[in-house]
Amino acid sequence: MSKKRAEREVSAGGIVFRCDADGTPRFLLIKDSYQHWGFPKGHLEDGESPVVAALRETHEETGLEDLVVQGPIRIIDWHFRFRGRYIHKFCHFFLFESRDGECTPQVAEGITAVRWEPLESALEVLSYDNARGVLRRGAEMARTLRAVGEGRAQRRSEPMPPEPAPAPQ
Repeated sequence: MSKKRAEREVSAGGIVFRCDADGTPRFLLIKDSYQHWGFPKGHLEDGESPVVAALRETHEETGLEDLVVQGPIRIIDWHFRFRGRYIHKFCHFFLFESRDGECTPQVAEGITAVRWEPLESALEVLSYDNARGVLRRGAEMARTLRAVGEGRAQRRSEPMPPEPAPAPQ
């Protein structure tokens, strides 16, 4: 008996965060037409890199325009059946920061709702376990970025030490 070979599909998506006034990061979740909460993602178009696809899909599904790429999070994969096909899907996730802008669910893209949630609430709302793992890693990256940013801001505000006097000759 032969085993049916899975078709390979590649997509890309974004974990988007935004910090509150007190510095607490909130993460953007989208609700799809199947009533599942997750992240914006979609297929790569011909010749498109994963990061470009992730930016495009995130913009298309949320309406957010000013997204700052903070880096790759990880690639996840899963198997599923769809319309008689057996698919092995790989999804490249990237961390994006959104400092402002209105988020609007793009109904034409199958998105029925969007919401910003702090980490713990987002972890509870997400529909899939593999999405929780990506979010945890993205949250670690966001926390590190915030800590590094605060360190830079503090250093910039400190007065520069005086230049040493030239040594006598």
